[in-house]
Amino acid sequence: MGFRADKIWMDGNLVDWEASKIHVLSHVVHYGSGVFEGVRLYEVGDRSAVFRLHEHTRRLFESAKTYRMTIPYSETEINEAILETLRVNKLRHAYIRPLVYRGFGELGLSPKKCPVNVTIAAWNWGTYLGEVGLEKGIAVCVSTWNRPAPNTIPSLAKSCGNYINSQLIKMEAEERGFAEGIALDVDGRIAEGSGENLFLVRDNVVYTPTQSYSILPGITRSTVMTILKELGYTVREEALPREMLYYADEIFLTGTAAEVTPVVRVDSFKVGKGERGPITAAVQKRFFSILRGSSPDTHNWLTFL
Repeated sequence: MGFRADKIWMDGNLVDWEASKIHVLSHVVHYGSGVFEGVRLYEVGDRSAVFRLHEHTRRLFESAKTYRMTIPYSETEINEAILETLRVNKLRHAYIRPLVYRGFGELGLSPKKCPVNVTIAAWNWGTYLGEVGLEKGIAVCVSTWNRPAPNTIPSLAKSCGNYINSQLIKMEAEERGFAEGIALDVDGRIAEGSGENLFLVRDNVVYTPTQSYSILPGITRSTVMTILKELGYTVREEALPREMLYYADEIFLTGTAAEVTPVVRVDSFKVGKGERGPITAAVQKRFFSILRGSSPDTHNWLTFL
């Protein structure tokens, strides 16, 4: 099917893919005044299920709250709209993009007289950093672009405007021949990838940056932290200096789009043995076994169609 589907949900109506348009003077186009989520639908045995639907929708509402956007639907209604969009498009596996944005009203910087619109799209989309990358790993670089300082742009909110910074990180990495870039915070500590959270392993202890260091607290991140603890590993949220990227035995990235992707090289340095490490492999195995239905969903992470 590729990067499209038949219908997109827009403000309570299912419209044709080609007809899903907004006004060129919509506030979001000029000022990035929108919040969104990335969610996945997986084939779980002979059924399909949305992974951590309720947590994603909760974060969507929290992001909107930060920017004083009152969503004209309840969380339950948004959840049902997501499921309806998947059903009408007859999707078995998909990437889902709910978006809340300021529409056409006034073009001044204050958005309060602009309507709050909601759209939900879903389509088939493979692993963000490549299927081969899941097994063989990827090469990343430390970006010259930092994440914003605290109390400048809210990092806990998944807002459209935040991703201008991510675009710079991603484009720079690609131009330098890397699959992804790793951003540092304003003080030079490890933050995250352009669209992923980061974990590193040193002497069988797993480290990840704390939420206070300009990262988005990812839902896949929290999933992986739960899995790691259940597998018996110690997980520490700490401030991590840049050089830990070069001393790590293993590094992996997590995110809805990236899932769990190993990192085998940072800049010119090989990570560990230069291949996917055993802890990364163990996390992947448990993560995908839950999504494929071969391990029980003991945390109620799956919402079936």
